[in-house]
Amino acid sequence: MFATCAPGVGRLLRRHLAEADGIDIAGSGFDGQSDMVFFAADQAGRAHALRSRLAGDVFAEIGRASRGGRASQGRAAWAAPVATMTWQAAAVERALSVWADEVRQLSGSMTYRVTAQVHAQSRLQRSDLRRAMAAVIGADKPRWKYADPAQLEFQLSEWHDGQYVAGLRISAATGLRAGRSAEQSGPLPETVAAAMVQLAGDATAVSQRSPGRILLDPCCGAGTILAEAAAAGWTAEGSDINPASVEMASRAAAGVPVQLGDARELLLADDCVGACVSWLPGRVPGSWPAFASAVLAELSRVTRSGGRVVLLAPDLPRAVIPGALRLRKQFPIQLPGPRQSIWVFHRA
Repeated sequence: MFATCAPGVGRLLRRHLAEADGIDIAGSGFDGQSDMVFFAADQAGRAHALRSRLAGDVFAEIGRASRGGRASQGRAAWAAPVATMTWQAAAVERALSVWADEVRQLSGSMTYRVTAQVHAQSRLQRSDLRRAMAAVIGADKPRWKYADPAQLEFQLSEWHDGQYVAGLRISAATGLRAGRSAEQSGPLPETVAAAMVQLAGDATAVSQRSPGRILLDPCCGAGTILAEAAAAGWTAEGSDINPASVEMASRAAAGVPVQLGDARELLLADDCVGACVSWLPGRVPGSWPAFASAVLAELSRVTRSGGRVVLLAPDLPRAVIPGALRLRKQFPIQLPGPRQSIWVFHRA
């Protein structure tokens, strides 16, 4: 099997899956759009992978291929052989069995669609691969019909330069990610938000009545972090300086209190939350160092000793970091725009 996630989250997803019983990690890759983690899993391990909120999608692998010397022959010359090699009959039947176990019983006539990802992100290359894979599937399964949307979704990805893997998407049809509504769509991928929440610690280890159970997002934007925090068992609370964001976050994270507020001047008592998790805005009033310094000072003040402050942000100069916040980890994340990292601080 293999799972995909936002670029930069793969390291965390790999560790998360490796900690589960019934999963053996087999490697990792990058398809030009997503990090990929390859693994073998028994039924319990498969269930764990499908429940993981760090995984954007989970696939049952159906085959691999190498482009090799065909690259010099032009796209049309190598797309068909790659598609043919990745459609391996025995692996396809195993993948369909997994789909039937996790989703619903197969019928003789199914609908299917194909997606493709390549390192170069060339639309023509993706189109060639999609057409070639669809033709291979149609020839082997003549009773199936190509459709969009479809019951079965196959993906063919270049996971390493010239190396391809194909899989049947299992996660999209299971309903296990039903909590990720359309309202949560936005510039912050859900898998990045889930990774940030996970790095904040385990909310279930803290009494529900304890301030340590509260996770604050003071720049909540579309509410993606709040929704992931609530799903992880935190008592989430949010604020944002933009009224439109407050309204959007309230819809995306139903039941989570969200209010207008300035992250540089939080109307909260000292030591009142267990964690602060937020994506700091790219456009800020005044200079970035001054804004970051004011925000981090407030987050340090309201977070209880022993709690975590987890931020997605560009460079955080040492001078803007309060003495009570001790940097523990930093994970570069690839998003559109300036380079950013997840910064994980321990509140002393």
